[in-house]
Amino acid sequence: MRIKPIPPNDLPPDVRYVHDEIAKLVGHSQGQVNMMDSDGALLGPFPPLLQYPQFGVPALTFLRALDQHATLPKTVREVAILTVGGKLGARFELYAHEIMAEAFGIPSRVISTLAAGGSPHGLAAEECVAHDIARSLVSGRIVPTATYQLAVHLLGQAGVAELFFLVGGYSLIATLLNGFDIAAPGDTE
Repeated sequence: MRIKPIPPNDLPPDVRYVHDEIAKLVGHSQGQVNMMDSDGALLGPFPPLLQYPQFGVPALTFLRALDQHATLPKTVREVAILTVGGKLGARFELYAHEIMAEAFGIPSRVISTLAAGGSPHGLAAEECVAHDIARSLVSGRIVPTATYQLAVHLLGQAGVAELFFLVGGYSLIATLLNGFDIAAPGDTE
């Protein structure tokens, strides 16, 4: 780990406010996931976002918009996020979203395959197209026309746009996690 969690009392007041707002949000939406250490400092992507607020606060605003305006089914979102995390090897992203995917009823065999960077069998049509799009984008490829057209048919134009932004947002998170070498809690690698 190249950056340590920042105890809330060590943050300047404006950044402390952001910390406290994040803590409330993740406590509400991701209560199953360990997102704080024993000092109350946020874990995962939050230490670099708070350490460098000139970049982190605008990024957090974008990431919060992804959640506040979400219309895609939770399983579709989690399949896309796990595809990003699996392809990019972001350990904390996989840790958090394996837990969330399980909470939303995604079978463990599907979670395992996505986390390993694979393409699972047995996905619903909407989940499958979300996986295909996320896989294309994190591989640096243009989404094929047939895939795009199927996605528009299944998710609607606004749903496809939301999916693109979701993949971009979680690619940003994966990049920060990998750049700062942030592991999952208890991971000793």
